[in-house]
Amino acid sequence: MQALITLTAFLLTLGVLVSFHEFGHFLAARCCGVRVLRFAVGFGKPLFTYRTKNQTEWVLAAIPLGGYVKLLDGRDREQVITPQERASAFDSKKLWQRSLIVAAGPFANFFLSVILFAIIYVSGVPQLPAVLEAPPETSLAAKLGLMQGDRVVGWQDLSDDELVSASGDFETVRSWNSLRWNLLDSLTAQSGFALELQGPSGGRFIKAFPAQDLPKISPNTDPMLALGIRPIVSPGTKWQELQLGPLDAVLYASHRVWLITKVSVRLMAGFFTGNTSLKQLGGPLSIADMAGKSVQVGWQAFFAFLALISISIGLLNLLPFPMLDGGQLLYDAWELVAGKRISISMQEQFQKLGFLLLISLSLLALFNDLQRYFSP
Repeated sequence: MQALITLTAFLLTLGVLVSFHEFGHFLAARCCGVRVLRFAVGFGKPLFTYRTKNQTEWVLAAIPLGGYVKLLDGRDREQVITPQERASAFDSKKLWQRSLIVAAGPFANFFLSVILFAIIYVSGVPQLPAVLEAPPETSLAAKLGLMQGDRVVGWQDLSDDELVSASGDFETVRSWNSLRWNLLDSLTAQSGFALELQGPSGGRFIKAFPAQDLPKISPNTDPMLALGIRPIVSPGTKWQELQLGPLDAVLYASHRVWLITKVSVRLMAGFFTGNTSLKQLGGPLSIADMAGKSVQVGWQAFFAFLALISISIGLLNLLPFPMLDGGQLLYDAWELVAGKRISISMQEQFQKLGFLLLISLSLLALFNDLQRYFSP
């Protein structure tokens, strides 16, 4: 039964996220007057095919590990385009239109994340309070005098390691989850921050965490542990419900997606600088496992999981690798600067290189999955 739930949640996750990503491309293409030949979810042998009046083919294929939108394109050697169809071909459109169509897929994923988080906040979600446990003796929080029972009620970014506004201008900290993402943002950016805290007796005070004192991000250490700011895990009966109106929920969700995106970009950059371990890469087994666990917790946990994975898919597709949307955007940037397009033969060479890179990353992620779940 557990395996069936995990498999179903995994397929639902891929189906929703891939479909939304590809629909972003599809919608932008239609808005720019480009004919869409095929909208496919999955690869391999088609299981279901439907052709609309405008001759767009909608396909559900056997291998649910991706999807694609095939456009009318004169640069595709397999397509024969008549003079009447030329105006609706992708390659005949202006540079900004082509770039918009390419970028629409990843940005559809970010938009989906905002919507999913907003739905959670509108419905009301229990949140762990930002009440801190006793920090480890060697941590930065202990050196600054934080104690068990201190409650974080306000957050403020530091400029040049000095407080830049009065305590009344601190951003309200609604929960531990909210505080955690702010902490991760500061740690990955190595930027200082200040906390407004309320002690167990009710008194309020401020503690500043200068940038130069923050623990560094490295593959073999836990910066959150070195920082020493951790919550007291209280029973669910003591959690507080966060429920917002529709507009406030969208604004709060947008802020959350922006924070997660910034943190994710810095951690992804760490794979290339050596600050982030490649062992943290996860593949389909990790996604399936997390999907199965989150759906059993409840629909809110599953929606939050979908939002996080959707952000990851959006960022992954913006990487400047051939075969990804970011690679095509890089070609567009070259065209903007050089005033001419990269030749088809050159693009094909880059595609081969991009394929090898993606296969290598996929195999590494799968290897990490196997190590994580099957090692004794």
